[in-house]
Amino acid sequence: MEKYYVLERFSLMKSSVLSAIDSMTVKRKAIEKNQKSNNIPKARELYQKLEKDREKLADNILNLKLLFCEADMDTCSTYADKLYTAVSKFNLLTPDYTKFIGAIQPLIDSIPDNETTNASVIGRLMNNVRTGYYPTDIEHVKYIKNGILFPDGKRINAFDPCCGCGMALSALTSGKLADTYGIELDEVRGEEAENCLDRVGFGSFFYSRISRDVFHLVFLNPPYLSVMQEGGSRARSEKQFLVDSLYHLMDGGLLIYIIPYYRMTSDICRILCDNIEDIQMFRFLDNEFKKFRQIAVMGIKKPKSDGSDKVEKLVQAASDIEHMPPITDLETERYILPEREKNVELFKGAVFNMGELKRQLAGSKSMDFLFEKSVLDAREKRPLLPLNTGQIGLIGGSGLINGYIDCDSPHILKGRIIKETKKYDNGDTLSQTHVNKMVFNVLTPQGFKSLA
Repeated sequence: MEKYYVLERFSLMKSSVLSAIDSMTVKRKAIEKNQKSNNIPKARELYQKLEKDREKLADNILNLKLLFCEADMDTCSTYADKLYTAVSKFNLLTPDYTKFIGAIQPLIDSIPDNETTNASVIGRLMNNVRTGYYPTDIEHVKYIKNGILFPDGKRINAFDPCCGCGMALSALTSGKLADTYGIELDEVRGEEAENCLDRVGFGSFFYSRISRDVFHLVFLNPPYLSVMQEGGSRARSEKQFLVDSLYHLMDGGLLIYIIPYYRMTSDICRILCDNIEDIQMFRFLDNEFKKFRQIAVMGIKKPKSDGSDKVEKLVQAASDIEHMPPITDLETERYILPEREKNVELFKGAVFNMGELKRQLAGSKSMDFLFEKSVLDAREKRPLLPLNTGQIGLIGGSGLINGYIDCDSPHILKGRIIKETKKYDNGDTLSQTHVNKMVFNVLTPQGFKSLA
């Protein structure tokens, strides 16, 4: 049975929202009780915990907004956005929480699940899942390229961990001094990518062997909107793609992360804030944005540090899609790539392919040694010492000295070995022996001779 990831998340968020509401209600009553008994320190402690519950509730509502966006439930998404603001400003000392809970209840009732979800929601999710492959629009790639300053006269390494047909990375580096690398799970698309990228690895990115800290630029448009199979394995992987891709990007290198804006959840934003600085987000243009609601997140890799204080601001900015600048607003040469050149010593896909075999054999010293042996065999060889009569006979009989002999008495020689039968009859016994006989045919200016 197939379970949709977004529906699993809806279920978790619903439980979390209900839990937060119950916790807030209990704490509010406890605060009032301690105030009446004049236990102010305890009341103050409970109030601090109540503030944390409100913060948790607001975060859950914000996550619900993003999930509603993914399910194309725009009305619910808009309501969740307004509710997030109201919850964040809610007066926790309000005596009665009835109206507060009543405002949240319609949102809870709108949350779909695997058992009761209507056909239209399931249909939208199935369409999203079937699409599976979301190639980046080339016109948008050109806008992104316009915002990058490539180093003059220096070769850079550019990497796409899920390159598809390779068109996006090829367009991004077109006309620049760059070595392009891509990994593609689908064999057909991978073979197409070999026509426009320098190196293509086949198979899963997560099982590929690639050098770390060597790429000046990582262009990442990961698969998303996938499903959860029964048994709990989650096929949704945009977060893991981000985490693993950062290992291969050098400090000072540029990350270009293409993702639907509703997938910029707090966990994704935490990864970005911990590892990336100078982050900017740009919305795709209207027609393209309507397809997948994608944005381009760009930033420079820094040494990992705690960026937790920046997460909430980034989440808020990502969710405020109406005020996010379009990709056309990206400044020319806004991001500068590092000038230092680096070699990619290791780049192997999880699945071996013939193109990679050709490259490896071309660079293999062992193959040079193998062919060097064949060259030696073809060279003229001379014995270290003069041959004796027996050795000359063996070599001649094998045919190795056939042909014209240039000497004081020039002649043509052909040696061969024939079978000869000898019979012996002593009157009482008849015996027959088969022996090999060496024969040399010699042609001289004086005539033909046969030597045996």
